[in-house]
Amino acid sequence: MVGALHSMTGFGAARREWAERAAAVEVRSLNNRYLKVVVRGDDPYPMYEAEIERVIRRWVRRGTITVHISVERRTTPVFRWPADTLRLHLLELRQICQSAGCPEAFPHLTSGLLLLPGLVTTTPYLGTPPPEEWTLVESTLEMALEQLCAMRQREGQAMAEDLLQIHQRLLTELARVRERLPRVQEDYQQRLRERVRQLLGEAQVPLEDAHLLREVALFAERSDVSEELARLQAHLDQFAELVHQGQEAGRKLEFLVQEMAREANTLGAKAADVTIARHVVEIKAQLEKARELVQNIE
Repeated sequence: MVGALHSMTGFGAARREWAERAAAVEVRSLNNRYLKVVVRGDDPYPMYEAEIERVIRRWVRRGTITVHISVERRTTPVFRWPADTLRLHLLELRQICQSAGCPEAFPHLTSGLLLLPGLVTTTPYLGTPPPEEWTLVESTLEMALEQLCAMRQREGQAMAEDLLQIHQRLLTELARVRERLPRVQEDYQQRLRERVRQLLGEAQVPLEDAHLLREVALFAERSDVSEELARLQAHLDQFAELVHQGQEAGRKLEFLVQEMAREANTLGAKAADVTIARHVVEIKAQLEKARELVQNIE
C-alpha cells in the first residue's frame, strides 16, 4: 500500500439507539486550507459546536466538515397554548356558525383550530443535552467519522498512486533535459559560426576563433541551469518521500509543487533551446496535475 494520504472529501453516516432515544449523524467534508466545522440539525446541537469540534479534531485536521445531527426523544412534548389567540378564534368561529344559521356545527369545528399552522407549538430543546444523550450522540458521531476517514483514506490512496505516476513522468522529463543540455552549447556555437561567416564572407574578414569562443562562453554562462536542475531534483525527492510518508502532507506538497513550478519557469527562460522548451512545457503540465491533486490532500 502506497503512503497514508487522506483526501479532504468524504461522507460518513451512523445511527444508534439507547434508552428511549435514537441519534442519527451524517458527516460530509470538502476542501479547506484549515479545519472548519458547521453543525446543523436538532436543538441544542447547532449551539453545541465547540464540543462537537473537539470530537472531530481527534479524527480530522483539515477540511470543511458539515455535521447533521438528528435526535429522536421518546418523551411527551411540552405544548404552549396561546390562550388569548385561541379564545378570539373560538368567539369568531361561534359568531360565524350563528350568522350562518347552524350553531350546532360549532362543537364539531373547534378541533380544527388546533391544526392551524403556528397556533400550537412545542417548547424548543435548549441548553446542554443530558449526559446520557450526549454520550449517545458522541458515540454516533465517532462512528460516522470513522466511515468518513475510511472513505478519505481510500481516495487518498488513489491520489497517492496518481502523484507517484506524475513524479515518475517528471523524473523522465528532467532526465531528457539533462541529456539535451550538452548539445545546446554545441548547437549554439554552430549557429553562431555560420551566422558570422555569412556576415563576414563578403567583406573577406577572417573569423577569429577567440572571439567566437568568448561569445559561446557568455552564452553558456547565461543559459546555465545546473542550479535549477539540482533544486528540481531535490524537490522531487522530497515530494516522493512525503507521498510515501503520508500523514498530513497536503500543505508541504502544495509548497513543493509551487517551488517546482517556479524552478521550471526559470529553467524554460534560461535554457534558450526549443527541445528543452518542449520538455519544460510537459513538466509544467504535470505540475499542474499535481497541484490539483494536492489541494485535496489533508
